[in-house]
Amino acid sequence: MQFIDLQAQYARIAEKVDARIMSAVRSGRFILGPEVQALEAALAQFSGSSRALGCANGTDALVLPLMAWGLRPGDAVFCPSFTFTATAEVVPWLGASPVFVDIDPDTYNMDPAHLEASIEMVKAKGELTARAIIAVDLFGQPANYPQIAEIAKRHGLKLIADSAQGFGCTLDGKHPSHWSDVTTTSFFPAKPLGCYGDGGAVLTDDADLAEIMESLAVHGKAMPRDIEKRAFEHDPKYFNVRIGMNSRLDTIQAAVLLEKLAIFPDEIAARNRIAERYNTHLEKHVEAVPQVIAGGVSVWAQYTIEHSRREALAVHLKSRGIPTAVYYPIPIHQQEPYAKYPAGPGGLPVTEEKAGRVISLPMHPYLDEATQDTIIRAIREF
Repeated sequence: MQFIDLQAQYARIAEKVDARIMSAVRSGRFILGPEVQALEAALAQFSGSSRALGCANGTDALVLPLMAWGLRPGDAVFCPSFTFTATAEVVPWLGASPVFVDIDPDTYNMDPAHLEASIEMVKAKGELTARAIIAVDLFGQPANYPQIAEIAKRHGLKLIADSAQGFGCTLDGKHPSHWSDVTTTSFFPAKPLGCYGDGGAVLTDDADLAEIMESLAVHGKAMPRDIEKRAFEHDPKYFNVRIGMNSRLDTIQAAVLLEKLAIFPDEIAARNRIAERYNTHLEKHVEAVPQVIAGGVSVWAQYTIEHSRREALAVHLKSRGIPTAVYYPIPIHQQEPYAKYPAGPGGLPVTEEKAGRVISLPMHPYLDEATQDTIIRAIREF
């Protein structure tokens, strides 16, 4: 039994994916080939954004807007601790400080009330300058963007939607990009929309910001507006106007993603059918099944339940050939490199409680009912 069955997905689209890959190979345009531009246009249309920029991975996608906004030492970025480390990791890269915010006990996403209190705490202390918020679409469902965006606007903060696990999720029919300044995603193979290697993207409606991020992603290259007022007769790729990085999405990965994006809406629907079936059969046999925010549609990157005897349950399921995973057993703020950074008022009690209780079950669009019944039956036996 597979925790995530990528081969079942490949079998569905193998002929088209293979043709796309070989077309990219034969073209010889392995870096920033036409498939990259086609994917960027398709991602923007899918998410309701005006601009999309492919990049090397989801971590780079997070740091690019922070670099473009000039984040510096003494700045504060508010983010959850109950997430993968990349969310917080990019902040110290620029010398700034993450400030950890607790989560809602039902959705596991950022708690707007604790966010507000954390911002007020930072402002009152006066040691850091509040600059930005990174909200995470954990396990595939949207954060509470109406409230978070209102808080960001009122305090003059930038808002990033870290949709690495949640690209494709919606709230009241709108993608996170409706509320955020920037939405980022990861195309790591295990993500709901994943490629066959590393990849990521940044989405925004801010054309000027998109241009700066594109420059930063390619070694600070000169963009058309940078060149128009300067006399430079040589190849502009050797004219660098910013301190940048090397973060390009490979053409072959873009080719794969074009075919995966074509079936993505159908896969989201399948994930929701599977999650609903899990909920129906498990809600009386575990301490909590997932709860999606009102008006939200999750892409179900993970299906995560709560159990006070998590480790024993995992051993029981393993004995039945059923894989499980724990996201995330040690919250970021409890890990040594991040211990020096502040948390909001009262600490993060919900984060710490949930980290000891959550366990994720197999979830992918090709999980058939017979296999799902085996999982459900094993949990009910326990």
